[in-house]
Amino acid sequence: MGSIRQSNPIGKVTRPASGPGSQVGTVASPKVLRQYIARFPQASVLVIGDLILDHYIWGRVSRISPEAPVPVVHVDSESFKLGGAANVFNNILALGGKADLCGVIGSDESGRMLLKELGTTRAARGGVVIDQDRPTTRKSRVIAHNQQIVRYDVERRAELKPAMQRRILRYVESRLRELSCLVVSDYAKGVVSATLMSEITRLATTRGIPLVVDPKVEHFSYYKGATIITPNHLEATQAAGVHGDDDQANNEAGAIIRQRLGCQAVLITRGEKGMSLYEGEGASWHIPTQARQVFDVTGAGDTVIGTLALALSTGASVKDAAILANHAAGIVVGMVGTATLSSQQLSEALGND
Repeated sequence: MGSIRQSNPIGKVTRPASGPGSQVGTVASPKVLRQYIARFPQASVLVIGDLILDHYIWGRVSRISPEAPVPVVHVDSESFKLGGAANVFNNILALGGKADLCGVIGSDESGRMLLKELGTTRAARGGVVIDQDRPTTRKSRVIAHNQQIVRYDVERRAELKPAMQRRILRYVESRLRELSCLVVSDYAKGVVSATLMSEITRLATTRGIPLVVDPKVEHFSYYKGATIITPNHLEATQAAGVHGDDDQANNEAGAIIRQRLGCQAVLITRGEKGMSLYEGEGASWHIPTQARQVFDVTGAGDTVIGTLALALSTGASVKDAAILANHAAGIVVGMVGTATLSSQQLSEALGND
């Protein structure tokens, strides 16, 4: 695996001579990467997937409960944020791109809260379908002293009924001509099915635009033909049937997944180890982490996929798009809770030209 370094205006990416793809490549300079960021407002991305309401309960802990060995949290406040596919959408908007959203909510208070949060973005709601037979997916996190104490979820994971899937596909088709990229954000909450994914892949191929997927292990077979998928290390090794948490296991998983799915690239996120990118003909690259302090990894994957979609929309190579996504993730993990960043923050994180 090569190492991407950005200390020089044009960095060198090297790979071991004994491994596949051992030639030397170049990394775009911060100046070139900033040119992609400057073109983010030209991008138009449709995000399809599981809409989640992220609910935060903020408080303080001063004692242990006499009823059970658990902390007693004195609640000071609560807040709501867009989560899942809605957070990918929000990240794209925050970075300056144009975005649309397509998914399902229930006819309940959580659904109304999610629509309220969407309203703050002034986004169109035409792609948000209300399903009377399921609750809105909500993740509630209790946080005290900047630490998550517990999380509890309200959800229904059953696959959408065919009529609901058809409504989603009709919306995607109606927006297709305006788009520069399609994103599928799969949290396995019922929206993404084999049928839906097959049709979305066909539409992206017909339109000639990138299809970027944030996957779930149980659905890996659905993603054949995607441009790039972004599993974390555990998801990648489980999907590939590989054991271990070292570089070798990661390399094997990346190569197996890319070959099985016929993707242009697989980007495996590895926490403090950064990211690993696998492209065709055995090409592989390692991108070291850019995180300075890690407070919360909630939603970092959403930031990665949103940044990838924007960068690919503006003509960046998969490798340069991954570098930008890595910098973006390094910023948001330094924030508590579901977070977004601006294009200015991303540009400043690239360092000097």
